[in-house]
Amino acid sequence: MLPEDARRHNRALVLQTLFDNGPSSRADLARETALTRVTVSDLVAELMAEDLVEELGLREEARVGKPATLVGLRADAAHIVCLDLSDEDCMKGAVLDLSGTVLARAALPVEGRVGEDAVGTALALCRTLLGSATRPVLGVGVGSPGIVSPDGVVLLAPNLQWTDLPLRERLSEALSLPVHVANDANTAALGEHTFGGAGRGGLMLVRIGRGVGAGLVLDGALLGGHHHAAGEIGHVTVEERGVVCACGRRGCLETVVSVPALRSAVEGASVRARDASLASAGRRLGAALAPVVSALDLREIVLSGPEGLLSGTLHDAALASVRKRTMPVVGSDVDLRMAKLGDDVVLAGAAVLVLSGQLGVS
Repeated sequence: MLPEDARRHNRALVLQTLFDNGPSSRADLARETALTRVTVSDLVAELMAEDLVEELGLREEARVGKPATLVGLRADAAHIVCLDLSDEDCMKGAVLDLSGTVLARAALPVEGRVGEDAVGTALALCRTLLGSATRPVLGVGVGSPGIVSPDGVVLLAPNLQWTDLPLRERLSEALSLPVHVANDANTAALGEHTFGGAGRGGLMLVRIGRGVGAGLVLDGALLGGHHHAAGEIGHVTVEERGVVCACGRRGCLETVVSVPALRSAVEGASVRARDASLASAGRRLGAALAPVVSALDLREIVLSGPEGLLSGTLHDAALASVRKRTMPVVGSDVDLRMAKLGDDVVLAGAAVLVLSGQLGVS
């Protein structure tokens, strides 16, 4: 490892420790990172010079001796511009600080825009948000529908008619800022993992909207897959003789559990019929999730989407289906819950993309 790479790695270690543990003394940081006190002191001085870290005063010590000086990450040191492009009606965005707090919001209607027009709308939203930032902007994070490569190329996003679109490069050149782009479900999984109080076991976030997709976080890292399509469960067949899907096949999970499918199933129905439809959809969702839960020994499944449709009956049926189809040692303590970050889960994850890419923090 080159000296500059080692220093970058050590710097990220210090920042990650402060991000996870909160205010710490230099001695605390040395113990947690296994770096020498001299190295930690040098790094803290460097980070303070950049206004990323600040001294917070003396720790109240119960024991005899000179109290330690605490240092902490400055949440207001920089702002992050975050975009969620997954909604079919509008592109949403926000300005966040380094702690994930939303400081300003903006949205622009899609109004059927696709291709280059949709790129222009995303760029206009970025510029609007940049005008709301009152601190230096660390970067721009984007959660996009479709399959996205690690270098920010949207390989395929049918609803926006994007194919092999270098979205990261396009936005970065136009804004003169670092830009990080990932699939919206993967981005949401990162947001829930970092800011949503997720546990230490594996997490699968299932994002249910116009389509169905999932993001997987294992051992703190996002799972990408060979084709950058890990978590694309929306086109798993759950009904051999089901309705025809937009992909041309029959009975895909998306035809049963997407928001349009769920709304169509419950519209105008009695309470009893509504519950029956939602329970049926939940059982099929559980059937699709169970093999993934077993294969990866996941601890948490998080649902992201309209709570009125997904919580209650559908949730209970999906959880029962997962537990019925997995070994007790795997499925008995699986936690299935709604995303704690609600509608902001993709925006929070977009902030994590920037924190990770620019500071090594996630």
